[in-house]
Amino acid sequence: MSKNNEENRKKHKKKIDQKKRKIQNAEAERKARLKQIREDFRAREADSKL
Repeated sequence: MSKNNEENRKKHKKKIDQKKRKIQNAEAERKARLKQIREDFRAREADSKL
């Protein structure tokens, strides 16, 4: 019985770790996209001032 509990714990931990990784990746992509938008905006502002 204890072996089964240990396996369930490992599976559960793996699932949680995958969810955490997925969230972290999504957050990194969101930050990169926002950074790109800001850079594009600044570039357009600089072009319009010229």
